[in-house]
Amino acid sequence: MDIKNTMRDILQAESLAIKNIPVTDDYQIAVDLIVEHVAQKGGKLVTSGMGKAGQIAMNIATTFCSTGIPAVNLHPAEAQHGDLGILQANDVMLLISNSGKTREIVELVNLARNLVPNIPIIVITGNCNSPLADLADATLWTGGAPEVCPLGLTPTTSTTMMTVIGDILVVSCMKITGFTAQEYALRHHGGYLGHAARTLNNN
Repeated sequence: MDIKNTMRDILQAESLAIKNIPVTDDYQIAVDLIVEHVAQKGGKLVTSGMGKAGQIAMNIATTFCSTGIPAVNLHPAEAQHGDLGILQANDVMLLISNSGKTREIVELVNLARNLVPNIPIIVITGNCNSPLADLADATLWTGGAPEVCPLGLTPTTSTTMMTVIGDILVVSCMKITGFTAQEYALRHHGGYLGHAARTLNNN
């Protein structure tokens, strides 16, 4: 096997998948919900997903935290054993499922709305005609590009799309809220990024 050719094929496939993520009005809806409920009303963003999607959800939550949007990651299984209590008024949920049919995530929507009836739901999915998409206030469709995995099974392209969409949401919220380097430094004191943020703030 020629690793270089495999690499080129994967780079081309995933680059094309990113380029073809559908640009829809639901992105504006999603960003407006996050800014209104979290930045303006004092709620938080609650992300969730199962398996690899859950790991992406956790990454998105931590990135939001460092950029002025308080966020937590809620494991959908643990939610059914008491952790659902993290939900409060003015929270927003960001749920990730490539199939849009993940049982634990669909159940989480119903459980969440039993506790907080009007909680907004934002969904990142590879299936815009899915049960989860039907329950969402905003559906962010990855475009459903095939996985680069040779079996067509392992989350590869799909998780790349999820990460990119998370970046879109984070950066859009930063621009709308006018998040500054000073604010970043207050949240990220350690390491190179903390030093860089304080340097920017002093210039």
